[in-house]
Amino acid sequence: MTDQRPLVLVVEDEVDLANLYAAWLDDEYRVRTAYGGREALSELDDEVDVVLLDRRMPGLSGDEVLDAVRERGIDCRVAMVTAVEPDFDIVEMGFDDYLIKPVTRESLLGTVSSLLRRSEYDDGVRELFALASKKAVLEAEKDDSTLTETPEYQQLDAQLSEKQAELDEQLRAGDHDSFVGMYRDIDRENSFGFDEFDE
Repeated sequence: MTDQRPLVLVVEDEVDLANLYAAWLDDEYRVRTAYGGREALSELDDEVDVVLLDRRMPGLSGDEVLDAVRERGIDCRVAMVTAVEPDFDIVEMGFDDYLIKPVTRESLLGTVSSLLRRSEYDDGVRELFALASKKAVLEAEKDDSTLTETPEYQQLDAQLSEKQAELDEQLRAGDHDSFVGMYRDIDRENSFGFDEFDE
């Protein structure tokens, strides 16, 4: 009998930290651990459901690993788990969530659970969640005047509004139950704040 639990790939060059994350996850998920960017590329395949990715690593950075994940077309969710404070460059990055170290066991497990829940939806809904995550991260790290004056943030805000309008239109035209569930999940994740992952 095969183990069908979701598979999480932990990519972290600090060995003790990588092993700690793996231990936290091991009860609920299958876990692979990569101690650097190049090793991560060899561990990436279609079985991976979630990648927890350190951003700053020697050799091959987390940004480069993220690009490789998207270029290979691997259908997995990616959370950056990093000490790098987010700046406006994250607007163009293809991750789904962004955690700033140090992270707790609860926030790590909550993030994985949230990302797996998002995987149940189509591309448009997953894009909405990713845009909302980026907006929430920037709003937590930047002051209002900086946000107001920054074109990247304004673009992000516009993209989020556009995606919400598009999904609202689909809701009016189609699958009511599916979209009600989606908005419940969004609400569960604290109205785009993503501070609370589970009720």
